[in-house]
Amino acid sequence: MGEDTTSLGGIHISPNAVATIAYFATLESYGVVGLAPKNLADGIVSSITREPSRGISVHYKGDEINIEINIIVEYGTRINSVAESVANTVRFHVERALGLRVNSVNVHVAGLRISDTD
Repeated sequence: MGEDTTSLGGIHISPNAVATIAYFATLESYGVVGLAPKNLADGIVSSITREPSRGISVHYKGDEINIEINIIVEYGTRINSVAESVANTVRFHVERALGLRVNSVNVHVAGLRISDTD
């Protein structure tokens, strides 16, 4: 997956490119305050490098694209609604940008954050 051969040459789509599309689609979703690192090591690396794919992992398995997203939700919003909205938005943007079918988008809520009331 992520590879296609045409008469003019080959097309290779890296998981990092898919993760970047998913990152910006996630931040557009209502109720999402930010993304959380996948684990402690990823948290340290992302604080140093500031790469846009932090909190998102993309796996190719044959002809399937599987996306895992770790988000932080704004306190007071419906967590289930926010998670469904993120999954649908990411699926739409990735499929529209790449022209490939996304098999699954798994959203993990890693925490809640209270917005500033000032």
